[in-house]
Amino acid sequence: MNAAARQMTTDPSLYVKPMPTDPLTLPLPAEDPTPVPPNGKDGDLEIKDSMLIFNDVWTKLEAKFGQENLRFPKEIILLGGAPGAGKGTNTEFILKARGLTCPPIVVSELLDTEEARKIKDAGMMVEDREVIGILLKELLKPEYRDGCILDGFPRTQVQVESLKLLVSKMQALRQEFAGTPLSIQFRQPTVHIMVLFVEERVSVERQLKRGEITRANNVEFERTGDGELMEDRVTDHDPELARRRYRVFKEKTWDALQSLKSIFHYHFINAQGDVNEVEENIVSELRYQSLLELDPATHDRLHHIPVASELIVHARQELVKRLDSYQFEHSELLADVVSFIDRKVVPIVRRHAISGVAQVNTEEPLLHDSEALAMLIDIFSERGYHAVVDIHRIEVPDSVDLKTGKITCRVKKVFRLTLRFKGSEIRRGN
Repeated sequence: MNAAARQMTTDPSLYVKPMPTDPLTLPLPAEDPTPVPPNGKDGDLEIKDSMLIFNDVWTKLEAKFGQENLRFPKEIILLGGAPGAGKGTNTEFILKARGLTCPPIVVSELLDTEEARKIKDAGMMVEDREVIGILLKELLKPEYRDGCILDGFPRTQVQVESLKLLVSKMQALRQEFAGTPLSIQFRQPTVHIMVLFVEERVSVERQLKRGEITRANNVEFERTGDGELMEDRVTDHDPELARRRYRVFKEKTWDALQSLKSIFHYHFINAQGDVNEVEENIVSELRYQSLLELDPATHDRLHHIPVASELIVHARQELVKRLDSYQFEHSELLADVVSFIDRKVVPIVRRHAISGVAQVNTEEPLLHDSEALAMLIDIFSERGYHAVVDIHRIEVPDSVDLKTGKITCRVKKVFRLTLRFKGSEIRRGN
């Protein structure tokens, strides 16, 4: 492992991804000039509470499943945001962007007990111990092994500290099983913090609009039996409760998510625009970065291979330089290649103008010269074609020794040129 990779595994600040969108350009939650820690506890006490709660949950998991079966997702996307920010709307898009096929883990749905529903209906939050215990057990399911989206976690500072403890445990398991047949089950964890943000006015408007849609849908379902019932939240029909939900997010969840910026990949998404704008923001934030996602040892093995996006930056200039060098340094050979293209290739390309794909098989002796073959490909690239040449070698009987019956073969080279380009669109009548 090189020095950069070693530093990355020990310096959490290197996990931070620069934000293309500056949250300060939006009306962010106002800060209380005399902030009070959540639940009236000081930071040290919350950390102690977190350790007690997490260690209790972890001990029970080890006893029930065994250490070797504590296999958590390789990638965890923590999707947070104000009520009405569009977490449900954008979850499917985020799953697709990350190539995940498992359903999202919606923490509020995991906590679907009668007691929990009463707490949520009042616009308040369920206790941390219950949340963490149920969630960790859910994360062990095989369908989440490659990655998952967590909708609604963490929401408190205790949950934040528990998340840090979970990642530490995952890294410890990775080290413990390194070099064993189970090592692939304990990979380098990747954690993304994705915050969808809207201001209070937008949040309340969207909550109440959702309530109208839900109620209309459920009335229609009761009348006709078509479709299915939607969850009808009390807070989606009461402006004051909707504002309270936003304040809970502002006073607890926002600070909890912000505290993770210096540890995990952090993505701030402006979610106040329409669906297309928000999707564009999401895509720009989730672009793949191998240094941050691969295991450091894997990255060390691969990093010297050039990245495609870097190669193409100056590809056009390099192509122009090569073609000019052919003209000035190998003028006669270039002329011969152009002549071959005019005589043998262009007529076939013209016949395939509709399909946009032309294939030419040739034994042209000129192409045995590697320089001529390079010229051929560069010429077509400059003309806007995607050109590929495959050399097919065929053994052809050349002579027979009549005494021994031994057959001597010569190798015949057939150059298979494939040209792809935008074909003609034919408009058909009805």
